[in-house]
Amino acid sequence: MLLIVGIVIVLVSVAGGYLMAGGHMLLLLQPSEFIIIGGAAAGSMMISTPPKVLAKLLKQCQGTLKPGLAQQDFADLLQMMYQLFRLAQQTGIMALEPHFENPHQSAILAKFPKFLSRHHSLAFLSDSIKVIIVGGMQAHDLDALMEEDLQVHHEDEKSPAAALTKVADALPGLGIVAAVLGIVITMQAIDGPPEEIGHHVGAALVGTFLGILMSYGFAQPLAGAIEQRVQEDGRYELCMKAGVMATFKGLPPAIAVEFARRVLPHDVRPSFEETEKLCRATRSEQAAA
Repeated sequence: MLLIVGIVIVLVSVAGGYLMAGGHMLLLLQPSEFIIIGGAAAGSMMISTPPKVLAKLLKQCQGTLKPGLAQQDFADLLQMMYQLFRLAQQTGIMALEPHFENPHQSAILAKFPKFLSRHHSLAFLSDSIKVIIVGGMQAHDLDALMEEDLQVHHEDEKSPAAALTKVADALPGLGIVAAVLGIVITMQAIDGPPEEIGHHVGAALVGTFLGILMSYGFAQPLAGAIEQRVQEDGRYELCMKAGVMATFKGLPPAIAVEFARRVLPHDVRPSFEETEKLCRATRSEQAAA
């Protein structure tokens, strides 16, 4: 929602200030300038960006229109991890294997569809638990393994924002290209009436204006929003890593969940009391069952 509001504010501010200064909106409607700048930007992105990154960029742009992870999502994650860790404590780590062999049929995981919909999160937790089940690994080795996994995923998720930033940096230059072409056209009509020359010069300047506005008003802020969303989503896996590491070191489930809770920033971190309430509810549910 803020993305749409921001776009509207940019357009209204620029157009409003232009009109207040006595400008005419029709003078900014230069289709040829839009084609030159937009087409060149799209083409340069296709040249420099692999298809899989382009597809991910479109998906991430759509994702910025949706709300990000909320505190309830992390509360559900902590509750799910507590149930898994408690099961491992009571019956052994091998008891978790069936839950990750068929996660959608798991009595625990199936209760958390948001987690199951995050395919990388599911794979990250599943692979980490399976490595623990295999055994023969020290705590520092498991920590390094999970950290490497997170880093690879994070770099992969950041690549669309990096590609968009490069195009944003090129847009002012493409605006100059459009302006230079407009000056070339102006030189062809140099012996024409002043009105015609003024029209061509104005059209050329619109190209420079569009390139700068598209770069600093839209493309770069959008790249920043995508990068920020990737950073926020990375907290989800980081939370799981902290919990898994604490469990691997033999800490009780409640303490392992506390380790996971503490890595979350305060805006999405459930309170200690809320987390304890979720743990008590899980124990009561298991006792009743």
